[in-house]
Amino acid sequence: MTSLIAVRDGVALAGRVDARQLSYQLQTPQPLVQAMLDRLVAMRKIVAVQPDDSCLSGGCKSCADGQKCLTISYRLMHD
Repeated sequence: MTSLIAVRDGVALAGRVDARQLSYQLQTPQPLVQAMLDRLVAMRKIVAVQPDDSCLSGGCKSCADGQKCLTISYRLMHD
């Protein structure tokens, strides 16, 4: 079973990561990873980074899986 510490460490190692990527890395169901990320945000250990809406058309082709930059990512909270 994945722990909050493992999720936090995954965010720290990646620098900036979304729930789908972290779920794949930790081999843990995405809803569980998302719940853990939400808990870490509530504990003020990580911060949610809002999606970049400058590419809503998907024309830049730089988004993973054509998600058009609408994926919320997470990074460590800086003190």
